[in-house]
Amino acid sequence: MQKSSLFALIMGFALIGGLQGSASPPAPAGLLQAFRWQMDDDNFGGLSGLEVWPDGSRFLTISDKGMYTEGRILRDEAGRIVEVTAGPIRPLRARGAGGLARGRTDSEGLAVAPDGRVYISFEGVARVLEYDRIDGAAQNLPAHPDFAVMQTNSALEALAVDGAGTLYTLPERSGALAKPFPVYRFRNGQWSKPFTLPRRGSFLAVDADVGPDGRFYLLERDFQGLAGFASRVRSFALGEDELTDERVEMESATGQHDNLEGLSVWRDGAGEIRLTMIADDNFSFFQTTEIVEYRLQR
Repeated sequence: MQKSSLFALIMGFALIGGLQGSASPPAPAGLLQAFRWQMDDDNFGGLSGLEVWPDGSRFLTISDKGMYTEGRILRDEAGRIVEVTAGPIRPLRARGAGGLARGRTDSEGLAVAPDGRVYISFEGVARVLEYDRIDGAAQNLPAHPDFAVMQTNSALEALAVDGAGTLYTLPERSGALAKPFPVYRFRNGQWSKPFTLPRRGSFLAVDADVGPDGRFYLLERDFQGLAGFASRVRSFALGEDELTDERVEMESATGQHDNLEGLSVWRDGAGEIRLTMIADDNFSFFQTTEIVEYRLQR
């Protein structure tokens, strides 16, 4: 999500406070690693969507500036990340040979279907684009009428696709603390709004994925000003007309991680489900791009 200068100022003060010294919060259950990723490229940063392939070694990520990069994750024998390589960072294309138009570049959600097609959701002008391949031209999916009236900076943050190629998206904000998030589903060439997702507290929706277990996973973020960010992942049994069996899969203390915005759910070589998340540093020197991994505690 693109942030205002006020947000940057708040986070700058948070950095100053952190440098004065404070105890790190205890590691949440299931935390495997927080790997800081750096890359020598002026376009590096603002990463808001993530897809990790089933073997845990290949990934695709997008930024909220309409850019993407593909890369590899090198892991040790225990499955811990030891190196990340990627590049170059390229602009996403529009329907023709050119890039996305000015004011239409705030790409947020990323989903890769079983057939390899790539889908990206946007804030600003709320819409979903389809790519036969990530370096190719885009196709605009039809829009649900609700997309046109969503808040400019709180629109289609989260995007997921299931094993049948059905898409699911939802906005960052529901409109009120007690109001559930609407979930939009795209299949057979059209959008519907089959169910809602309960909102719990002040957390906002930032990404989603359908895991290898068929459950719907939602990554949420709560920004607490000077204290930083708290993150939470909930999962649900994904039905035809409702989401049931709500579970909190992970919840970090405020300040535990940076601004986690991208989520990919996959199964590792030991058969365990992992949550791999990536932090959006907002192109700010006082934030970090980190890849954070959890193993589900079941």
